[in-house]
Amino acid sequence: MKVRLIAALLLSCSMPALAAGNSSAGQEKSVRCLACHGADGKAAAPIYPNLAGQHEAYLVLALQAYKSGARSGGQAEVMKAFVAGLSDDDIDDLAAYYAGLKP
Repeated sequence: MKVRLIAALLLSCSMPALAAGNSSAGQEKSVRCLACHGADGKAAAPIYPNLAGQHEAYLVLALQAYKSGARSGGQAEVMKAFVAGLSDDDIDDLAAYYAGLKP
């Protein structure tokens, strides 16, 4: 599974940008993320990653991997619960929002 995730990440870096999500919609949807990842995308505790300024494609792939169960370990079980109800558009919007924040 890790090999597939790494391959997908590498492939995404070489692909042209696909249709981006809606950052404004992502901000509205980010309410579920605030407790751990902070209001400005900067984590509330060192156990959680900062999302502000992350690459949009990486965030999309990471959220999809949590949703599909391909990503495990660490806080994966917690993340699975948070992303279970997200649509592809929701994921794109959240990724666009966090990618647009200053790190």
